[in-house]
Amino acid sequence: MAAGVLLGLAVPPLASLARPLLIPALLIPLTLALLRLDWGAIGAYRRRPGVAAAMVAWILLVSPLAVWLVVQPLLAAGFPVPLAQALVLMAAASPIVSSVAVALFVGLDATLAVVAVLITTALVPLTLPPLALALTGIELQLSMPAFMLRLALLVSSAFAAAWAIRRWVPPAALARRHQLIDGLAVATLVVFAVAIMDGVTAFALARPAYVALALIAAYAFNLLLQAAAYAAFRRLGRRAALTAGLVSGNCNMGLVLVALQERAGFEIVAFFALAQIPMYTLPALLAPVYRRILAGEPEEAR
Repeated sequence: MAAGVLLGLAVPPLASLARPLLIPALLIPLTLALLRLDWGAIGAYRRRPGVAAAMVAWILLVSPLAVWLVVQPLLAAGFPVPLAQALVLMAAASPIVSSVAVALFVGLDATLAVVAVLITTALVPLTLPPLALALTGIELQLSMPAFMLRLALLVSSAFAAAWAIRRWVPPAALARRHQLIDGLAVATLVVFAVAIMDGVTAFALARPAYVALALIAAYAFNLLLQAAAYAAFRRLGRRAALTAGLVSGNCNMGLVLVALQERAGFEIVAFFALAQIPMYTLPALLAPVYRRILAGEPEEAR
């Protein structure tokens, strides 16, 4: 997946060729991930509704407000306005669905990640558009109801497709083909990573300082959101707090980009593309940190 991002940057004609596939390359892996997720995991949190509610409120409401507060003094110091807007939009998005798989890989709480991903992905069409309007003031030339409807259609189509497939295909058959499903998801995510880089290479050559600042900001705010969520949910235990950080810092900007289509300026689009790089590289870089933090937690707390 990380190679797909770099490939899109290194071979601009390939990114342009893949650009028409951006929407299916977003919706197919989202559908396949929802297909593989244990939707029944939400039931495990019926006895702990406060945890799920707090996680959802943190991701969809607190995070964008916190990022907005952080970027205000940066704007006064000359920070680019489009980059500040993009950071707020990033924080207002739901987590990437692949964060569940990442949680499994690095030993975090995949069940909690499932709960966060499913609920926030279902609710983000209701929360992100009004927050985008209130906090960024972006002139999208797109009414808020139209933005909400477009985002809702994207999310609901993935949920509906996953629900239909689960109804038609026996669970045992899906389980036997999990490698095929995961392989197809990775393949389409690589296509998405290539397609989202369309135009970014030329933009980077024309605006190298902005691109460098955007990449630094993408890494910095991903880590800041993870650290803030860890601190906020530390009382739940280190494993749950690290999971909260993982889903808070890795946001589904592709969904926002597709919903906006051509209404956002390219400075915002470029940031959304560049922000894929930390999302694809940080889990591997942070894996030793996760292990070190979890090593100090009692076994029964994991």
